[in-house]
Order: sequence, then structure tokens, then C-alpha cells
Amino acid sequence: MEGWRGAAMSSLRILVVRLSSMGDVVHALPAAASLKHSHSGSELWWLVARPWAPLLEGNPFVDRLVCLRSRRLPDLLATIGELRGAKFGLAVDFQGLVQSALLAWLARPGQLYGFHRSAAREKAAAIFYSRKVRPRATHVVERNLELAAAAGAGNLLRTFWLPEGEPEGELPAGPFVLASPLAGWPHKQWPLEYYAVLDRLLRLRLGLPLVLCAPPTAGGLLAGLGQVRIALSGVRGLIYATRRATAVVGVDSGPLHLAAALGKIGVAIYGPTDPARNGPYGGGFTVLRRPEAVTNYKRRREISPWMRAVTPDEVLEALAERLARAGEAARAQP
Repeated sequence: MEGWRGAAMSSLRILVVRLSSMGDVVHALPAAASLKHSHSGSELWWLVARPWAPLLEGNPFVDRLVCLRSRRLPDLLATIGELRGAKFGLAVDFQGLVQSALLAWLARPGQLYGFHRSAAREKAAAIFYSRKVRPRATHVVERNLELAAAAGAGNLLRTFWLPEGEPEGELPAGPFVLASPLAGWPHKQWPLEYYAVLDRLLRLRLGLPLVLCAPPTAGGLLAGLGQVRIALSGVRGLIYATRRATAVVGVDSGPLHLAAALGKIGVAIYGPTDPARNGPYGGGFTVLRRPEAVTNYKRRREISPWMRAVTPDEVLEALAERLARAGEAARAQP
């Protein structure tokens, strides 16, 4: 560690590795910003899987993006060659997988930081780290910041810089509530038919339509939801729609964490996953979860009964309260 600390800060090149997915890339933004901000004059590179690169476009804390196009051998070799030529003084793997740790190690940095095997997603990833960190915090954002601090980030920034996004898909001209119904695996999704009920309740009680945002490949899956408006878009379109939304209803998935990072208000529905660790960061969301729900990160194909137990009426009530509080706060401002 003394080797790179003693070098001129202007010559320090930092590699951040967080390949995927949407929510995890968002959760690593403050840690990367803290590393860049703390090492004056440094150059920070971010290795990311190509589908999630739009989340980092134009980021003032990221000097260069290295996009991993695929796991095919030619693409992997090209990426490794680009990284090795950069001569990194410091690398930090925020992912904790064997793949991410191996790619960081093959870049041959002066020091490679990662989570201790007790905290890494895959315990074997820790084999590749020269410095291993045992995080004490619970939430993923704070754990990432602890790892950044161990790597020399003396000034911790809890900031989420995100691009503006681009219009994509059909959105209402006026206010609306946005929801992204899909998640990394079905066990933590809310039943699709509940969204149709929520749309009717929102229009009747609050005069707000519901918009479901999903990737273009999900169009057929959402087609049977009656009058609910569907906006199919990529990452840039989702960012734009989230910025425009009056409020957001989400499950434990990337779009929810994106909304929290953008400072939106709304309701988060949780079942098998722990909101203390993976909940929306900040204070803008009301989290609904049955107290008897059992934490389980197994990627099961069926929707969790604890997700089914949260009703559309409960979501409406929590959302109405959030909107009322936001309105009161706005009126209280001079």
C-alpha cells in the first residue's frame, strides 16, 4: 500500500470493477466518487458489462469506461489487454465474484482491494485480493463505502451521479406513477395482476395513471394487463421516465434503486430479500414487508407468498401518505 500512496497523486490510475447489474452499479456510484474525489489528480477507470454502461455515461467521477462486451474469449482477451496497458496503481473489486476478481487481478494493479471471503458474493474471489476488507455496515451502499475507505478514500461522498436519460416509450403528458414490475428472479416480484388493480385505484383515488416500464423483450409478458399503460425502453429510457415520474412503486430490483438514487419518493414492496441490506437507499421510500417474512436469496421461479401478501390497497395507502407528506413539505418551503 505504501508504494502507491507514496507515488504522485497525479500519476495514480484507479480501476473500479463493478460489472453488473443495474442496482449494483448504482450502489457502487458513491464509492467510486469517493475514490476519485479523495485521490486528487487521479484517473479513474470503470470496468462494466456493456448493457449497464449507459448508467455511467458522462459521469464526472469516471474518466474512462471499459466495457466488457461478452464472456466470449476474444472479448475477454481484448479487455484484459486494454486493462494491462493502463498500469493501475490501485484496483477495487466491488462485485465479489470470481470473474470480477480475476479480471481485476489480470489487470496487474499495484494493489487489489476486495471484500473478505466472509462478505464476498463468491468466497473464492477473495483469493485474488492483496487487501481484504471485512465490512461492518449492513446496507450495500455503506459496505461499498467501507471498501473504498480501506482503499484510501478519506472523503466519503454519498452522491449518485446519473445521466439525464433519453425519451423512449410512451409516457403521459402529465403526472404519473412509475413501476418496473420485473426483477432479477421471480421470487421477489409482485404479482403482475396486482398492477392492474393498483392502476384502477390510483386513477380513482388520486387521479394518477400507472405506467409500467420494462425492456422491449417483456412486451408480450405485460400485454394482458388491460388498460395499464406500458412503456418499453432501454436503460436510457428508464432513467428519463424515472426522472419524470411523480412517484415510483418498486420491488427489489435495479429500477427501484435507480429511483432512490435519483431522490424520488414512493413505495417499495419486499418479501424474501432484506430491505436493511438491499432496500432503497435514503429516506424517500416507504418499505412494505410482512413482519413474518423470511429472508431468502434463493433464485426461485415462483413469486414469494410474502410478496403476494402485500395488497394493492396497502400500496395505495402508503403511496397516498408519501405524496401528501411531499406536498406538505413543498408548501412549507419559502
